[in-house]
Amino acid sequence: MGQEINLVLNIPNGSVTATSLGIEGYAKHRSPGSGKHFRGKTIMVDLALDGDRPAFRFYEEGGWRDSNGDALIALASVRSGKRTKTALSNDGFNVTPLSAYHGVYLVKTGGAILSMAPPERLIDYLKHACHEEMTADQVARSIDRPAPANRTPRLLMILAPIQFLLLTNLTPEEYGWYATHRPGKIFRRLMFAELRAEQPEIAAASRFSDARKELAADPAKKTKSIVFGECLNDVPFRDWAGYCGDVPGGLYVGDRDGISRWSFPKTIPRSWDRLDG
Repeated sequence: MGQEINLVLNIPNGSVTATSLGIEGYAKHRSPGSGKHFRGKTIMVDLALDGDRPAFRFYEEGGWRDSNGDALIALASVRSGKRTKTALSNDGFNVTPLSAYHGVYLVKTGGAILSMAPPERLIDYLKHACHEEMTADQVARSIDRPAPANRTPRLLMILAPIQFLLLTNLTPEEYGWYATHRPGKIFRRLMFAELRAEQPEIAAASRFSDARKELAADPAKKTKSIVFGECLNDVPFRDWAGYCGDVPGGLYVGDRDGISRWSFPKTIPRSWDRLDG
């Protein structure tokens, strides 16, 4: 049997790469250097393979590229001796089915990886009628879940297909449905994390307080964006909900059919936790 190869989806840049280095070796290969001096956190998704072929098909994109053929070429190139070969240089997140996710890794700037726990399917979305003026409780009914007795705004960090921070009165399951169904602002699929605390290094404190006031004043207001742009590098992984194991959290990935969560492992290695970046 030949050397093991991987096909890796890189978030947030959206590239897909074939490699013979293994996940950890590939993470080290992509690292810009020490997290004390550089910024380059990544989420790596190990995609399912059937031998030297993807065990799935990328979604069609209208013919401007052949994603499935390009992945086969990249895997063959690695099998023949290359250490890495790009299959897709961009927008891999939107064309990769979520069922193709074989493993998910959080990668610090220096290349140290943390393997997330196997995914938990939180909910399948069976209803798809949506309008922007729905209240949060109406969204809850649309996913056949009871509305929370109290709605405290949550801070979410959207990681793909674009990066931004928002406050929302919705639960993660509710937000996943709303974001993949709302007219005009719809995502084909999305990846996000809930944060445990406000991030004053990303936006002024007034942006957070003003957002909370808007959400409290308008029952139909379900989300309020705080800032658009790079977020992953600016938020420590330990600030993600679920990192300490005290509340549910981790990495949420969903589309219009439902949402899953990759939680943190029960024990996070101290050596990984203490690394910068």
